[in-house]
Amino acid sequence: MSKRNIIPIFVPHFGCPNDCVFCNQRKITGASTDISSSDVEKTILEYLSYFKRKDNVEVAFYGGSFTAIEIEKQRELLEVAKNFKLKGLVNYIRLSTRPDAINLEILENLKDNLVDIIELGVQSLDSDVLKLSNRGHNKEVVYEASKLIKENGFKLGLQQMVGLPGDDYEKSIYTAREFVKLNPYCVRIYPTLVIKETALNFQYEHGLYKSLDLEESIPIVADILDIYYKNGINVIRVGLQATDNINFDGDVVAGAFHPAYRQFVESYYIKVALINYFKESKNLKDEIIIKANGKNISNISGQKKANKEEIISKLNLKNLKLMEENLDDYTVRILSKREELIDIRNYYRMSYKCS
Repeated sequence: MSKRNIIPIFVPHFGCPNDCVFCNQRKITGASTDISSSDVEKTILEYLSYFKRKDNVEVAFYGGSFTAIEIEKQRELLEVAKNFKLKGLVNYIRLSTRPDAINLEILENLKDNLVDIIELGVQSLDSDVLKLSNRGHNKEVVYEASKLIKENGFKLGLQQMVGLPGDDYEKSIYTAREFVKLNPYCVRIYPTLVIKETALNFQYEHGLYKSLDLEESIPIVADILDIYYKNGINVIRVGLQATDNINFDGDVVAGAFHPAYRQFVESYYIKVALINYFKESKNLKDEIIIKANGKNISNISGQKKANKEEIISKLNLKNLKLMEENLDDYTVRILSKREELIDIRNYYRMSYKCS
């Protein structure tokens, strides 16, 4: 399927009943809390004028808790997207919300307005983490909301955060495994960032919270990716998108942030898988060729060729040649003592543990 053209509509902090410790929606989205139907229409028309291809278009309502907004406001905003969908100019409508802002009445309204995908900002399924993060609901609500969403014909998206107050490796892995049981259409993974003017910022500055840094977060998130990859779950985002606000020269105080965060995680993942493959298979000469698609060639090489150099060093190679071939994201062709086509998911081992 061709890449989806996303039209983002930001509704920051609309509907949120409380402030989670990590949240400052104005700074995360760089937008105010005021939005009207005319704003939605203007944004959709603007993006449609940009797109070279007009198919596979999705309107996505991001930020805040959409279904906790007053119902008439929901209808006002959704009706605009619905009308574009009825005209064939938009193919999908997506929104994100809180797990405790889902019920049958809300879902009927979303059906009437042709919504396709509902993403729940779950963050964690550990009770202590939810409480320490001031989420305002328990984990049982997540299971109930997920069940209702799927039973009513919507595609379910789940969002996970790593490194929240009280979180650790085992709790993050537990959340990922529980997500798999819920069988979502897609997931997002976000390392926790300390954002200015949040409760978490106060905790961080007073030594009450320690954030994950970039290096220690990567193996944790790679292990979570492995769970989703091996269970066929689509991971549509890893890490927050860089903006003027979301940057270390903007409003990010601390945390595992990098504009190319997903590439760091995927590079680590494929590096570990390849090293394991060569150690386990004995298919190793001192000169080897690895063929993969363009994205994976870049991941195998790594930032400033760091991955490639590490593989050469650990396997004591004279030369490692990387060549592009039209393969899927999980398949790599190895030419060494013999030629072999491998699935990298079969060779990644979850081995990282926090102290």
